[in-house]
Amino acid sequence: MTDQRTHGQIEPGHGDPGYHGEHGGNQKYIVVFVALCVLTTLSFLTYFNWWDESFSPGVSRALMMAVSCAKALLVMLFFMHLLWEANWKYVLTFPALMMSVFLMAMLVPDIGLRTRHYSEQRWLHAATPRPSSRDLQREHNAGDPDEPPADHEEGH
Repeated sequence: MTDQRTHGQIEPGHGDPGYHGEHGGNQKYIVVFVALCVLTTLSFLTYFNWWDESFSPGVSRALMMAVSCAKALLVMLFFMHLLWEANWKYVLTFPALMMSVFLMAMLVPDIGLRTRHYSEQRWLHAATPRPSSRDLQREHNAGDPDEPPADHEEGH
C-alpha cells in the first residue's frame, strides 16, 4: 500500500528512529550565524585603545563574559540541537549549572585577593610585579577626590 501524499515513500514521524523534528530551515541558522558575528565583533572592539579609554576594565570583562555566554548558548541551542531535545536535558544541565555557580563564587574572590598576603619571598617569584608604593597611593587617591595627587610633594 502506498501513501499518496508522499508518492510511495513513508514520511518520517515522531516515533521513527532518526527523526529529529522540524528545525526551522536554513533561515534560522543564518540568523544565528549573523548574531554570532555581531557578538564576535563586539568582543573584538574591546581590544582597541579607544575602548580602554572609554570603559573601565571591569565593564570590559563583564561584557566579554556576557558575550561569551551568549555565544556559547546560541551554539548549544541551535548547532547542537538542544533546543529541540526532550526536557531530560534539564536534569543533566541543572546540576552542572549549580556547580559552575558554586565554583565561581568560591574561586573568583580567592583569585582576586591572592596577592593580599604575599611574603617578600613570594613577590620575588610572582608572575606579576609587586605594585610600587606610588601605584598603591595613586589607587588610594583615586577613590578620594579631595586628596592631593601622590606625585605632589610639599615645598617644591
